[in-house]
Amino acid sequence: MAEGWESRLSAEGKAAPQGGHRVVLVTGPSGAGRSTAIDALEDLGYETIDNLPMSLIPRLLDGPLAQPLALGLDVRNRDFSATGLIELIDRLTRVPELRLEVLYLDASPDVLVRRYSETRRRHPLAPSDTPLAGITQEIDILAPVRVRADVLIETSGMSPHDLRAELAQWFDMGKIARLAVSLHSFSYKRGVPRGLDMMFDCRFLANPHWVAALRPLTGLDGAVAAHVEGDPRYLEFISKVRDLLCFLLPAHVEEGKSHLSVGFGCTGGQHRSVAVTEAVAKALAEAGWQVSKRHRELERRGQGLPAVKGVFGA
Repeated sequence: MAEGWESRLSAEGKAAPQGGHRVVLVTGPSGAGRSTAIDALEDLGYETIDNLPMSLIPRLLDGPLAQPLALGLDVRNRDFSATGLIELIDRLTRVPELRLEVLYLDASPDVLVRRYSETRRRHPLAPSDTPLAGITQEIDILAPVRVRADVLIETSGMSPHDLRAELAQWFDMGKIARLAVSLHSFSYKRGVPRGLDMMFDCRFLANPHWVAALRPLTGLDGAVAAHVEGDPRYLEFISKVRDLLCFLLPAHVEEGKSHLSVGFGCTGGQHRSVAVTEAVAKALAEAGWQVSKRHRELERRGQGLPAVKGVFGA
């Protein structure tokens, strides 16, 4: 299965270069908009295949690829497993000729239940039970995959038209004129997120964890942000990071990159890294860059927003 890949991997197992053939894996819970996304990507010029058995994907990618490719994957795939999909992501990331991106469409459970009620369809994981039973099981199965997403779009408040517009911002090969920047907060204790292009350590800033009233809050709360901002090194740090990124981003555009991932880490991924990610996202958006943000540890706990729609502040 993997012999064709292994012969093309470097001895160091380096990630694929940005200029490789674009392959988008589209997944997420049933009812979150995956089918709409597949149709939208096809309209954008991608070759699309939905519900291809995962065991056939290596064979498909070992063949000639004339167009960017989008593959729809979910629990209905004959041999689907979250572990198998994560292993596939890891292997494809190391293929030099491929430029892999994982697109995860998500929605809140109540929205998914409403959508199933409107269509009167049975959930594939609970054909004899209520949709909620299947939705709960599917969200649990896909949780490890959600964390590995390169682009996460929360569709709860979106119409199909909104989703298509959002996808065009991220995946239109011909119309994207500017770099899409994704900012990630994370905990060093849980490891560095996959696929970061650069990262900054925020652990030198004043830690709200040691203030009892702030400990249960997050960097999304004003009191926590104010505490972090009170560190005398904060403003200079944010200014230097903003200036560095604004200097580097045009150079990445000239290199032909369409996406750049930047991480901000702290000890727990709850306070300092979140507050700094929010501040840098705002600064870059004000400078005209297309920005999204992910707070990995807050997502694990079900806190905060899982993703930002398109351009920050839109």
